[in-house]
Amino acid sequence: MALAKLTLHPLDKYLRTDRLPHIWCPGCGIGIALGAMLRAIDRRINEGRLDRNKVVFVTGIGCSARVSFYVDFDSAHTLHGRALPFATGVKLANPSLEVIVVGGDGDVAGIGGNHLLHAAKRNIDLFVVMITNFVYAMTGGQLAPTTPLKVYTTTTPHGNPEPPLNVIKLVASLNANYVARASITTPHYIEMFTYKALGMKGFRFLEVISTCPEVYGRHIGLRNPVTMFEELKKRVKYKPNPVIDESDIDWEKGIVIGEYVVRNNPSYLDLVKRG
Repeated sequence: MALAKLTLHPLDKYLRTDRLPHIWCPGCGIGIALGAMLRAIDRRINEGRLDRNKVVFVTGIGCSARVSFYVDFDSAHTLHGRALPFATGVKLANPSLEVIVVGGDGDVAGIGGNHLLHAAKRNIDLFVVMITNFVYAMTGGQLAPTTPLKVYTTTTPHGNPEPPLNVIKLVASLNANYVARASITTPHYIEMFTYKALGMKGFRFLEVISTCPEVYGRHIGLRNPVTMFEELKKRVKYKPNPVIDESDIDWEKGIVIGEYVVRNNPSYLDLVKRG
């Protein structure tokens, strides 16, 4: 006999609780990010501005991509780096859907980097949340496009010789309508930016700086989850209207979060409808 679904938390109604416990490591920030996103979605639904039955989550592969396993919305867990083209197809097939893509920095900006460029260029009507932990964590801690200079990874044992990719600057240089950054140490901003993005059209991009004590933390000497959270919290600085040149991530100088781009360019669907 099937057990009745227990509701122990106000957000349980958006989760497939029968799939819990999740696979994320102790101290991982993905759960904090997901909780903040769900609070924003809950607000939109309660206000009658978002139809729960029209929310779709699309993910690729990786730790963050596991979100699609746990949310109780229509969802798709696709190939590594291919969440954006899959999501584009979903949106074009049914423009009334609110399609949300969640992935890690390796998935979205590394393997899926080319798709990211073209999705932002098109200003396609998608909301993308990239959770940055600076490595390919699930596969063992290899170099990611966002790995800071000189940091040890399993594929750069002498330290990363490459400057990291600034994804905020990249997406902002294209045609995206919304580009913002938050941190799992400031979940209220994740919620605020998600809420705002869900009310906009076009390509909306939110980077969430996360903790990964199990893999990245080991590489930088911050394996204790509390210590890593506190160290990240010290470095995060909120600015209400930061300029793009402030978006470089510098562990020593700080990590600026805020809304970098807010504009109302015609979205891809707007242009298609105009013919």
